[in-house]
Order: sequence, then structure tokens, then C-alpha cells
Amino acid sequence: MAAYGDGGLGLLGDPSRRAIFELLARRACSVQELADALPISRPAVSQHLRVLREGGLVVSEAEGTRRIHRLDPAGVTALRAWLDGVWSDALTGFHKLAEAPPEVGDVSEDPLEGNPA
Repeated sequence: MAAYGDGGLGLLGDPSRRAIFELLARRACSVQELADALPISRPAVSQHLRVLREGGLVVSEAEGTRRIHRLDPAGVTALRAWLDGVWSDALTGFHKLAEAPPEVGDVSEDPLEGNPA
């Protein structure tokens, strides 16, 4: 999978790669179908697909004389698990902050008056 434990998210940092990922989320496509839907060449689509395939987010299979590409459910599951973990950590941090008692000596001011509340 991708480096730094990002679950593949780093692979989607490139706008063209992200667009390919989003198109494949809707339906399986050939390189030509992807190139027709995007403002990039077939060779560029192929390069992006190779990166996504090596990163575990896309699989491809021969169908007649062309290759059909689709999202890899295992890779997408790993990406979602990573995002869920990040989101869970963020919510836990927010909950701790929201539930923490105010620090001693922390005087809140009324923003309209400029005086302590």
C-alpha cells in the first residue's frame, strides 16, 4: 500500500489521478473511455492507472482486445479504514477539548463589550 500509512490517499493528490479514480468509482472503463472523458492523453491515463494499480487502488483485466480498469475493493476498503481512523482521532480530540474544564486563570471576555463575562 502507499507510504506513510495514508491508506492510498497520497495517490489521489494528483488532480488527474483523482479524476480517474472518481470515474472508475462510477463504472469500469478502458483507457480510451477515460481519455475521452478527461483533458489528458491516453499515455498519461495509462501512466496514472499504473500508479493507481501499483498503489492497490485499481485492478485491470483483459476483456477482448482491451483492458478494463476498475477500483480494487480491497484498496478502497483500506483507504476508507484509514480515513475512518483519522476521523475518529479528530472526533476524540474534539470531544476531549470540548469536555475539558477551563484552565485556572482563564478569563473569558465578552467579545462585544471587551469585558470579562
